[in-house]
Amino acid sequence: MKFICLGYIDINAFSTQYTEAQRQAMMDSCFAYDDQLRANGHFQGGEGLQPPNTAMTLRYTNGRVVVTDGPFAETKEQLGGIMILEARDLNHAVELISQHPGAKFGPWEIRPAADLGEMIRQSEIRRGKTGAR
Repeated sequence: MKFICLGYIDINAFSTQYTEAQRQAMMDSCFAYDDQLRANGHFQGGEGLQPPNTAMTLRYTNGRVVVTDGPFAETKEQLGGIMILEARDLNHAVELISQHPGAKFGPWEIRPAADLGEMIRQSEIRRGKTGAR
């Protein structure tokens, strides 16, 4: 079963409370654990994100699209990256992420991935799309 794992970090605390050598050591331990997850068939994909100040937030308001600078957030922790895990169940996914070194630097949200296959197939039928699944 696939799980989407969202890792959050307080980028200000990370950059001010740790030396460059400590930050590099943490990243090395995270990448080493990711390699372990890959070797065991659990790592299905993932990406780190650029800092929050590079983000744009888009929302539909009063009939039009409104774009603002930065992420939509009311907490000091910002989304730092995503990981797609293959795990037996939610408890197994929690167990895997709880061992990730990045868990020491911010919270992780873990959700089962939604299987949209049937919803997509029904939409293709409604839209008259040829070759519907």
